[in-house]
Amino acid sequence: MLEKLQQLDRTVFVFLNGLGSETFDPLWELITRFYSWIPIFAIILYLTFKRLGWRHALLIIGMITLLLLVTDQTTNLIKNSVQRLRPGNNPEIADLIRAVQRRKSFSFISGHASNSMAVAFFLYRVMHPYIKYMGFFFLWPLIFAYSRIYLGLHYPGDILMGYLYGIFTAWLVLKLYIYLRDRFFPQQQEELDNPTNSEPVTNG
Repeated sequence: MLEKLQQLDRTVFVFLNGLGSETFDPLWELITRFYSWIPIFAIILYLTFKRLGWRHALLIIGMITLLLLVTDQTTNLIKNSVQRLRPGNNPEIADLIRAVQRRKSFSFISGHASNSMAVAFFLYRVMHPYIKYMGFFFLWPLIFAYSRIYLGLHYPGDILMGYLYGIFTAWLVLKLYIYLRDRFFPQQQEELDNPTNSEPVTNG
C-alpha cells in the first residue's frame, strides 16, 4: 500500500514538475522565498494593529513567532527521522524531472508547506472576523508550496502532509493564544467573541 502511494506521489510529481519551463524559472525562484511575501504580511500586520490595538497585536506576533519556531524545528526532526530523498536526489526519477534547485536536506515533510499553512491557518482563525476576505490568505501556502514542486524540491505528498502538520501545530498554538487572550484582555471579551470585520476592537 505504501509503495503504491509513493509511486502515485512520484507520478503526480513528474507530471506537475514537467509543466514548468525555463522562461518562468526566475519567477518561481522568487515566489519560493519568504521575503517575496513581505508586502502581504505588512498589510495584515497593519490591519491587526488597527483592528485590535498594539498590545493585542503584539500577543499575536508573539504567538506566530512561537508557532514558526515549533513548526520549523519539529518539521526538521521529522525530515531527519524519515530521511526521504528529495526528487532531484532520487536516482529513480532524476532523468525525468526538472530540478531547478537542489538541496542536500531531506524531503518529507515540506517545511515551506508546514510553516506557511501554520501561519495562514492561525491568522485566519484569529483575524477573519476583523478582516474581510481573509480566506484569500490561503492562496499564499498554496502558491508558496507549489513552488517547491516546480523547482523539483518536494513531492506532492510532502506538501499535503506538511499542510496537515501545519494545521495541527497552529491548532495547538491557537489554544494557547485563546487562553492568553482571555487572561490579558478580559475587558474585551464580549467584543473579541462577537467581532465585526468593519470596526476595531476598543481599548486595544
